Amino acid sequence: MINYNSLVKKWAEELELYEIQEAQNLVEWLLEHHLGLRRVDMMHFLDEKDLPQSLLDDFARLKTGEPIQQIIGKAPFYGREFLVTKDTLIPRNETEELVHLIIKENPENGLKILDIGTGTGCIPITLSLEMKNAEVFATDISESALEIADKNAQELHAPVQFVKSDILKEEIPIEGLDILVSNPPYIPIHEKSSMHTNVVDFEPGLALFVPNEDPLLFYRKIAEAGKKAIKPGGRLYFEIHENFGKAVKDLLLEMGYSKAEIIQDLNGKDRIVRASMN
Repeated sequence: MINYNSLVKKWAEELELYEIQEAQNLVEWLLEHHLGLRRVDMMHFLDEKDLPQSLLDDFARLKTGEPIQQIIGKAPFYGREFLVTKDTLIPRNETEELVHLIIKENPENGLKILDIGTGTGCIPITLSLEMKNAEVFATDISESALEIADKNAQELHAPVQFVKSDILKEEIPIEGLDILVSNPPYIPIHEKSSMHTNVVDFEPGLALFVPNEDPLLFYRKIAEAGKKAIKPGGRLYFEIHENFGKAVKDLLLEMGYSKAEIIQDLNGKDRIVRASMN
């Protein structure tokens, strides 16, 4: 028999892909999911022989580097839980910051909003639920991602309209927008070799990577389409690669947007570019 705290430490040491603190957090998350046990249960005694096979199986998956969000099938975002699969990016803290900025800067009632490349739908669903009577739309090229996004919208009772669309080939299907937002693919392929295997091996490359020779591909295409879709005085919000803040800002200014600004995340990295339509 060992107590909860001892088990966490023992299993965390087996997660060699992670720093020890992150490994402990992952083990605690897994134990809470399967057993309902949290850090406050440190003195709760456990017998490893009696642990459910489903927990042991999931721990084996965790040791391969598979993200825990995919193992348990859900991820937290802005105080809610979203279904995730291998066909969607896992919602991240930096994207919560993007959403929070949009909510804070746009208190008006009944705004028309579009999210491009929606994945799990975490951006448009959160905006729909947090903003006053917003009319919210979202697109993605992946039918599998749209199915998950639609399920999330239904489970969270968010009236978001989802549309299959390829921004590289098609016009934006919605016009008269107050807000256009996107967290598009922005990682140059050459960075793949330096990335953690739990991202490269398990999350969809379609939503992550851009050609080395054209890292601003999606920003340019979305901004071009946005010139027709965003109404005068409307705003464009991008989540960005930390190395391309100035490049994205300059691109938007060259294309006729105004008030382009780079905003840093809580870690002090360039993470968001915001601009206005004249």
